[in-house]
Amino acid sequence: MIELTDTNASGIAAELVRARTRAGSPVMGMVLTLVIVVDEDQAPAAMEAAQAASHEHPARVLGVILGDGRGSGRIDAQVGTGQGWSGETALIRLRGEVVRHAESVVLPLLLPDAPVAVWWPADSPVDPAGDPLGALGQRRITDAAAATRARTKAMLTQCAAYARGNTDLAWTRLTRWRALLAAALDQHPLKVRSATVAAERISPSADLLVAWLHDRLKVTVTRIVSDGPGITEVVLATGEGDIRVSRPSGGLATFSSPGRPDRPVALPRRSLPELLGEELRRLDEDEVYAAVARSLVTGGSGRVTKRSAAKRPATKRSAAKRSAAKRTTKRSASKRAAARRKES
Repeated sequence: MIELTDTNASGIAAELVRARTRAGSPVMGMVLTLVIVVDEDQAPAAMEAAQAASHEHPARVLGVILGDGRGSGRIDAQVGTGQGWSGETALIRLRGEVVRHAESVVLPLLLPDAPVAVWWPADSPVDPAGDPLGALGQRRITDAAAATRARTKAMLTQCAAYARGNTDLAWTRLTRWRALLAAALDQHPLKVRSATVAAERISPSADLLVAWLHDRLKVTVTRIVSDGPGITEVVLATGEGDIRVSRPSGGLATFSSPGRPDRPVALPRRSLPELLGEELRRLDEDEVYAAVARSLVTGGSGRVTKRSAAKRPATKRSAAKRSAAKRTTKRSASKRAAARRKES
């Protein structure tokens, strides 16, 4: 990687050309530009995930770190190619006044006649399509599950601000769940009377799955809190019995259906590069996600979401505390009775 200090967009572009020439591949074979908007602490993990995804989608990866917006503008960058990357990469650090005009730095670095995807690995803007950097992309990828706070609120905010090209990795995590449940109803074309989704207490993916099931099946969907990890069980209740997918460990799931023996199904939790790679395969609008986002924003008439935590077994310590509290209450009652007798 070549270090550039106090540079500009033209200096970064020139260094990208020189790096490509040194690598012996002056002809570009990249299919898109991936812009990653990230902070300093999360940059290494985000760039590592983009590197793994670039093996499937050769891209020019531009990591943009928005620093302190005070003071005079300064641009530093690390530029290179190779070293595990299938395309070119630049990690750009912005400070000072230029932070408010980050799009002016990124725009000259986009590949000509190639689509652009913008990814916020953690906290994303309220309106990705209206963000200056987000407006550069045909695909805008957020991740409500990675928000540093209020993940459920972050998911609802992204649904409310949905625009063509928006997507969220919380939705991408549901791809295999949705495929398995759709295949189950293909095998058992039964009328579903109700559905239940069990997942950890805060799970944007589970909330999206509840909205998807209601939008498709038009039934009451109950949300139950489990210990996780992630989504642990989905039950579709039918007149002939329950169709059940149970994944208590986050890896191998058990598929149960009426009149058939239970079957193991591989349903592992996918890594970040896998999720990112899936989203980069298609840059058109995800109409199903758009419908689910609208359902969540409008409240989805007829959908009922309940949160009920499983009762925890009483421990010896808690039982002892309750016994001590009862003894204290009895002693207090005895003292009050004795006081009343003295007064009388």
